Amino acid sequence: MNYSDLAPSYIRAIAAYQPGKPISELERELGISDIVKLASNENPLGCSPKAVAAMQEALKTIALYPDGNGFELKEALSKRYQIGHERMVLGNGSNDMLELAARAFLTVGDKAIYSDHAFVVYPLATQAVGATGISVPAINYGHDLDAMCKAAVEHQAKLVFIANPNNPTGTFLSADKLLAFMRALPPQILVVLDEAYNEYLPEECRYDSVSWMQDFPNLIISRTLSKAYGLAGARVGYAFADVQVADMMNRVRQPFNVNSLAQAAAVAALQDEEFVKQTHELNQRGMKQITQGLNKLGLEYIPSYGNFISFKIGDGLKSYRRLLELGVIVRPIAGYAMPEYLRVSIGLESENEKFLTALKQIIEEKA
Repeated sequence: MNYSDLAPSYIRAIAAYQPGKPISELERELGISDIVKLASNENPLGCSPKAVAAMQEALKTIALYPDGNGFELKEALSKRYQIGHERMVLGNGSNDMLELAARAFLTVGDKAIYSDHAFVVYPLATQAVGATGISVPAINYGHDLDAMCKAAVEHQAKLVFIANPNNPTGTFLSADKLLAFMRALPPQILVVLDEAYNEYLPEECRYDSVSWMQDFPNLIISRTLSKAYGLAGARVGYAFADVQVADMMNRVRQPFNVNSLAQAAAVAALQDEEFVKQTHELNQRGMKQITQGLNKLGLEYIPSYGNFISFKIGDGLKSYRRLLELGVIVRPIAGYAMPEYLRVSIGLESENEKFLTALKQIIEEKA
C-alpha cells in the first residue's frame, strides 16, 4: 500500500522546505574543516550574553512545562511597543506566525497573494491548508504592491503576505508605499507584514508599523528574534494583530510552542539594546565589505536592506557546489526562480573575506 495516498492531494504536492546546509554535514561529506557558513542569515555575533545567562537560569526549572501564555515575554513586548497581551501571538520562530495565520484563516478554495521571489514559506503555508496561492510578478525582484492589491481584489483573496525587507532578494518597501497599499486594500483582506529583518534597516528607512494597527485592524505584523537578536536556535517569533485576529491564531497554536529556555532568552535579549546596536553596525560594515568585493569581481547584485545579499553568478548551483568544496556555505535560490543567483549572509570580517577569496577563485577558474 502507498500510504502517501492517504494524505490530501495538496499535501502530496508540497515540496518540503530545504534549510541551509549545516557545517557538520559538509564536514562529513567532504572531510574538510575551517568551514564558513553564510547560508541562513544567522547573527555572526551569536546572541546577547544576557540571553545566555537567562537560559542557564531557566535550566533549573526545565522539568516543568513552560508558561503556555508566555506572560513574561508578552509583558516585555508590551512595555516596548505599548501593545496589550490580548493582541499578541507567540510562536516557534516567525515561520510559526505565517503558518498560524494560514491555518486560522485559510481553507480549501481560499486564495492567498504573495510576490514572486518572496519567502518560500508563504506558498508552503498556503498549500498546507489546501488554499490556493497566487504569486504576483515582481518589479526589480521586489513587491509590486499595486499589482498585488489588484490581484487580491480580483481573486477575492483572504490573505496577503508581504516581506519587508524581502528574503531572499533584500528589497525594501517604504512606509509611504505600504500605507498606500493598506488604504487601497479592502478591510476584509488580511495582510501579514513579515518584518523578520526589521532591525537591520538603516535609520532613515525605519517606520512605525505597530502604530498603523489602530487604523488597519486587518494588519498582522510578524517578527522574529532569530536574526538580529541571534536566537535562531531557540526559535522565538511573535505577531501583533487585532484582538479578534490574534484570538483565532491562538486557537490553532500549540499550547507550549515556545519553550521555557526560549522565553527566558527572548525576554533578556529584548532588554539588551546595545547588542542589537553592535549587530546592526557589524552588518553595515559587512554589507559594505561584500558589495565592494562583488563590484571588484564585476558581479551584479541586488541592493539589500537585510543581513544578506543576492548576487548573479551564472550557473548558481554549480558555483554553490564549488564554494562548498572551498569551505564556504552560501544559499542557492533556484527555488525562488533565480537560478543564476546565490544568496550570501553577512558574516564577520574574516568570514566575508574568505567568501570573497573563494568567489574570486571560482571566477578565475571559469576564465
